[in-house]
Amino acid sequence: MTKGEISMQTIKAAVCHEFGAPLVIEDIQLDPPGMGQVEVTLEAVAICHSDISYAEGAWGGHLPAVYGHEAAGIITAIGAGAGAFKLGDLVVVTLIRACGACPNCASGKPTLCETSHDDSKGPIRTAAGEPLEQAMACGAFAEKVVVDHSQIVKIPADMSKEAASLLSCGVITGVGAAVNAGNLRAGQDVVVIGAGGVGLNAIQGARIAGARRIVAVDMTEEKLEIAREFGATHGVLATAKSPWRASYKALGGRGADLVLITVGAIPAYETAPKYLGRGGRAIMIGMPHSGQMASYEPVMLAAIGQGMIGSKMGDVVIQRDIPWMIDLYQQGRLKLDELISGRWRLDQINEAIADTKTGNAKRNVIIFPKP
Repeated sequence: MTKGEISMQTIKAAVCHEFGAPLVIEDIQLDPPGMGQVEVTLEAVAICHSDISYAEGAWGGHLPAVYGHEAAGIITAIGAGAGAFKLGDLVVVTLIRACGACPNCASGKPTLCETSHDDSKGPIRTAAGEPLEQAMACGAFAEKVVVDHSQIVKIPADMSKEAASLLSCGVITGVGAAVNAGNLRAGQDVVVIGAGGVGLNAIQGARIAGARRIVAVDMTEEKLEIAREFGATHGVLATAKSPWRASYKALGGRGADLVLITVGAIPAYETAPKYLGRGGRAIMIGMPHSGQMASYEPVMLAAIGQGMIGSKMGDVVIQRDIPWMIDLYQQGRLKLDELISGRWRLDQINEAIADTKTGNAKRNVIIFPKP
């Protein structure tokens, strides 16, 4: 179905009108898919801490806006030039919009695509026809989305959409950080700082890649116990005095080859190098608020060959990496269902966000009626 064959629609969405204020469920306008785009009627969208941070104003942006970027559903309309996708395909929707032609895309790094887009001029508008930000190129706290076909990946017909939605960000970010950005090889030791949604997947990534020992670091014993269920071999309380010493002990008297920082807390960033061994690498995943600063003693990193590496979305290539993660899930080697803490309706989204902010939820998922 082409853009000329369907007209603008009115759908329900959770709209942010003021940073830090509750989201408002209201009607918005959705354009039909244009060149290279598809319309996906959503069945599930997970709540990521990045959505919450954006809605609190942590990184600025235009308002009003629709957030949400971990989604899954069914293709219900297709624009021209949208690749091999067809009506009825079941897909996950990611925020990774790649042009395919810039130097980064051409060298296999689509998460770092250099082609800019103005999300305030996307396919959604307010009911009155005013500009509405399609945040993170998704705007998936809504009944439907129109996105570029580079952002979607087909999923099996028998896969639950709530489990599939987690693959859109939290899973690929955590697993990819260990496998792609961290280039972890079998037998190496890993520390994962933060045992939330991304942290648990970083633990899974380290386990799948064959890490010798995996130390989870978090604020509560409850979170550490959950981390063990996902593959951590040891747990260390971040509240302890010099927790990196306990990590050294857990690793047999040595520092880690890889430290995965999955939370956006400045103390986590400042202490991360202390967990590293000689030649170790710290992978920076969690996103602090804009303007926050961390400090290091660079001579130590230089003297013993340590490094710090930023990782966006696990450095994934979604058409390559999501299918093998689905295969691992189907084999029972990648936990997805166990990541879901609660299922909510769209009109309960503020309650779901509040529950997520407590830190106790792994992933809360908004469920939509099947089309």
